[in-house]
Amino acid sequence: MSQAAPAITHAPAEIVRRSPVSQAPNGICYAISGEITISEADLERMVAAVPRTAASALERKAYYFVPLTVSQGEETLIADRYDVALSDNAVCHRNLDLGDSQCVFISTRLMDDKFSVAFEFYINVGHAVVERTGVSEAFADMVWKQVEAGVRGETSLDAWESRKLATGSGPDTEKYKNEFFAATFADSLSIYMLSLFLDVDYYDLRERDYPLLAPSPLAERLRKVAELFPSNPGFDFAIYYKRRTGNV
Repeated sequence: MSQAAPAITHAPAEIVRRSPVSQAPNGICYAISGEITISEADLERMVAAVPRTAASALERKAYYFVPLTVSQGEETLIADRYDVALSDNAVCHRNLDLGDSQCVFISTRLMDDKFSVAFEFYINVGHAVVERTGVSEAFADMVWKQVEAGVRGETSLDAWESRKLATGSGPDTEKYKNEFFAATFADSLSIYMLSLFLDVDYYDLRERDYPLLAPSPLAERLRKVAELFPSNPGFDFAIYYKRRTGNV
């Protein structure tokens, strides 16, 4: 029995050269290369959901949605389709500086659905925005008040670990405090953008490695982010609380 031919891989620079780039209404540049499962319409709306005030911080940055981004030692390759033989060395995304721009290659076939692809994209956007603009002082003040009030859980492992160190007694508590602010601001912006694109069930965000932030403080963080980054026309932000029914 003949076996399927292995996937073809290309250097990132070749993908950039061969892939036509689109620009969303908010100014974000993106391209599609290879066999991906998320529809072009969903991808277009996913990119367009990034608020203009956030997108303005992503100058000279382009996102490439590809099947697999493969790390082979110091070399990065892009596969034209999913290949199980390459998947063990595939990474969720890779940021590469090519020329005077930064290109972000997102592996869409490592994830099961558009929720996962979108969250990976928004996490990358969230961290890039925070890296270039810094953390809102109003957001940092609010988040630290939550910490002082003993709120349960956090929004990511980075936030959880830096929070523990920031509230400890070591010599670098101020450093970890700033890392905590950066992590929580990026996390909250990512979750906020995801909620603009999809209806997000709070418990879809749960993780095994740390306790998830309690719903009310998360809602408070998202409302603050919505004030700082108003949604674009055609996208709405709302928080709904649903009471469980039936026997406990």
